[in-house]
Amino acid sequence: MGNVHVITHPLVQHKLTLMRKKDASTSSFRRLLNELSMLMAYEVTRDMPTQDIEIETPLEKMTGQVIDGKKLVLASILRAGTGILDGMLTVVPGARVGHIGLYRDPTTLEAVEYYFKMPKDMDARDVIVVDPMLATGNSAAAAVERVKKLNPKSIKFLCLLAAPEGVATLQAAHPDVPIYTAAIDRQLNDHGYILPGLGDAGDRIFGTQ
Repeated sequence: MGNVHVITHPLVQHKLTLMRKKDASTSSFRRLLNELSMLMAYEVTRDMPTQDIEIETPLEKMTGQVIDGKKLVLASILRAGTGILDGMLTVVPGARVGHIGLYRDPTTLEAVEYYFKMPKDMDARDVIVVDPMLATGNSAAAAVERVKKLNPKSIKFLCLLAAPEGVATLQAAHPDVPIYTAAIDRQLNDHGYILPGLGDAGDRIFGTQ
């Protein structure tokens, strides 16, 4: 699985394990997701470009490095991707946010688009598409395809969990897009859910059924 980055940091794995527990409450699941998203943000932005600026410390002038957070777009696949945004925006508060509305047809498991809104001047921006689960990969592939039409500088995909089937689908459609995830689980079940997984991420984030 080339171009796939599994984030194995102990804090990431610890929080992911707690999120997987079926008796984790909605509030604790949401809090853990926020914390885990912050940790994963450090990894997925590791190669962000920086620029030198002149600043003055309490003692003297110096040259320091800063990022241009406004050049980063976090593209959330609705609805569950919203759960990742808060943590990442805590780390990169200047990032712009885009939304991609997709739902999975329960019969075909194919992605159906119902909403798409991105910032202007996408050709000058780096995009991180976020969604907690990379299951069949159909929604991820469709979202990346839609974003590519805006010709951004780069695209990455970030998720909490991935299934081998989803990784294969996304890589077949977009081999140039790196995937960042906290774990690659065993397989999908007959309903397209990741095993062992953590259930429906959207339902657990928002407390719905």
